[in-house]
Amino acid sequence: MAISNMPTQLQSKPGLLRQLGFVSATALVVSNMVGMGIFTTTGFMARDLGSAKLILSVWLAGALFALAGALSYSELGINFPSSGGEYVYLTRAFGPAWGFMTGWVSFFAGFSAPIAAASLAFSNYLGSFYPALKQENARYVFGSGAFTIRIGGEQAVACLLIAGFSILNCMGVRRTAKVQNALTATKIAVIVGFIALGFLSGSGSWAHFSQPAVRTAPTTLPTQFVISLLWVMVAYSGWNAATYVAEELKHPERTLPAALAAGTALVTALFIGLNLIFIYSTPLESMKGVLAVGSLAASNLFGPHVAGTFSALMALSLMATVNAEVTIGPRVYYAMAKNKAFFKAAAKVHPEWHTPVTAILSQGLCAMVMTLTPFPQLVYYIGFSLTFFSVLSVASLFIFRRRPGWQKLRPVSFCFPAIPLAYILVGGCMIAYGIVWQPVASVTALATIGAGAAVYHVWLRPRAA
Repeated sequence: MAISNMPTQLQSKPGLLRQLGFVSATALVVSNMVGMGIFTTTGFMARDLGSAKLILSVWLAGALFALAGALSYSELGINFPSSGGEYVYLTRAFGPAWGFMTGWVSFFAGFSAPIAAASLAFSNYLGSFYPALKQENARYVFGSGAFTIRIGGEQAVACLLIAGFSILNCMGVRRTAKVQNALTATKIAVIVGFIALGFLSGSGSWAHFSQPAVRTAPTTLPTQFVISLLWVMVAYSGWNAATYVAEELKHPERTLPAALAAGTALVTALFIGLNLIFIYSTPLESMKGVLAVGSLAASNLFGPHVAGTFSALMALSLMATVNAEVTIGPRVYYAMAKNKAFFKAAAKVHPEWHTPVTAILSQGLCAMVMTLTPFPQLVYYIGFSLTFFSVLSVASLFIFRRRPGWQKLRPVSFCFPAIPLAYILVGGCMIAYGIVWQPVASVTALATIGAGAAVYHVWLRPRAA
């Protein structure tokens, strides 16, 4: 019996508790998916694709890709209902080296970098009230292009947000879940209200959907479509969020697949609705390269005074994303450390709060450092890294399904192997195009993976022998 299922008084060591139900698990999925990606990437796609139809097509393709991944992960999750996500799956399928590498990359690209990116987006939305918080108004700028380092109000506010939620998460998952549920409910209400009011009373135009923008990307449209999927997959990447807290879910065999499917479906509808209202509000030419695209849309729809209210509410929505990611990441490092595959301190659970405090605080510090990185490079780095290991995890289904006693999920079996194979093929194309057309971010991601392999073989493997 897993220690987390035993009565607290019988546990020899403090551990994680099964306290999260369907609503909390779905809230984690929704909050991880609806955040930095949808509120920041459409402006960059307007610059790179120059067509409303192509932008909407990329988001629809990303939804199908995410759904294929969510279904595949659901089958993995019901067979391995323990915290850790990809770490658990790849360790069981390909061995401890691959498990360690995915956990190592999760620390940097899977959680610390997304937390940094979402916190920077939060600062940029607050920039509607305090211009010093905008990325272009950084006080100190070092380097140029992909190697730019920015230091200013944007980074300071982002770091304060990360620190606040890291401390909250140290104080117990039940308390954190209550905050998360409230933030997620607020986020959904804000988005639905923004979309409804925008179409009903906003000053937009359907003509914007037929007005192209002048492309500034050097790549061909087919190539750029695939590259833009990396942006979209960063937005959709939270579809696997519930797998990381599986050890804290009530009845994970039922709760996990339901939360993944419900969360992904709800978010897809919200994403398509938001992109429709963004384009309805603003010509693509005026949207090009804008990070806080929600603020721009609100200003065009309702005027600058009302737009300030929506900008504040969107910033509040991003808080839900940061908190969800701060919650989930440490569960991966905790699962690794329990198996002696990560730093021993990450397995320490607070005796009263039942949370992996050291893992939470370490992740928070790393995320703070990453706020100095240029936003677009963060996104490509995240997209490449997450796609690489999620493709490997889905591929592990072909190994596990040959093993006796494996529980097969009906939707995956219905047209097997079409669903996991589609995910693998599309993900493989995204990885290949990323290496060719975004070499800085892709090489950085590969270097992170390589560093993880080196750490495992030089430091961890000899100790385990």
